[in-house]
Amino acid sequence: MKIRQEIKSLANPEKAKVLQGFFKTGKGEYGEGDVFLGITVPESRKLAIKYSNIPLNEIQSLLDSKIHEERLIALEILTHNYEKLTSEKSKEKIVKFYLSNTHFINNWDLVDTSASYILGNFLLDKDKSILYKLSGSENIWEKRIAIIATYAFIKKFQFQDTLNIAEILLQDKHDLIQKAVGWMLREMGKKDQKILEDFLKKHYKIMPRTMLRYAIEKFPEKQRKRYLSGNI
Repeated sequence: MKIRQEIKSLANPEKAKVLQGFFKTGKGEYGEGDVFLGITVPESRKLAIKYSNIPLNEIQSLLDSKIHEERLIALEILTHNYEKLTSEKSKEKIVKFYLSNTHFINNWDLVDTSASYILGNFLLDKDKSILYKLSGSENIWEKRIAIIATYAFIKKFQFQDTLNIAEILLQDKHDLIQKAVGWMLREMGKKDQKILEDFLKKHYKIMPRTMLRYAIEKFPEKQRKRYLSGNI
């Protein structure tokens, strides 16, 4: 494929080495075995736009790849194309394709670049039970997809599913889930601080520290300290 040749032409071995460490690709780490070429995100996005018209089978081939940037570009293409669609049927086709490939959406940046823009946006006015199914998955990335997808709802001042899924994932032991939940709670708080504070007052004592820190990051320092010391 022409896109693959162009991806490989942008490889930067020195940058790849840095990314291998940053995305925890070592044995036993969350990104174990992931291969990086060292391509920047802006470069990846440019390629995604340039090749946005490639057929779905070529996007599938990129998603199947062991190379991280190829999967990222595939998801950037899907996101770019989804945002341009007006037909509900065409959107649904991309969403079904996305959900059938969650095992390839297997690092935090891959989730974050796609979940809210594709799945979240599609579900804005629809049944959201798929998110609850994903939130109960054994797969860390499916759980992250579930909570990050709700970012689309937060932007529209729809908070209930974020709150529900945050409760489901409240005591998850993986820091990437704790960070994701805390991040979405923080974003919700930017829209409605009272709803966030009501949630925190109910749960802050049992929330993992990482999740709590992310959720209260924008609070005034004195208030943050009270939450962290348990003096609310």
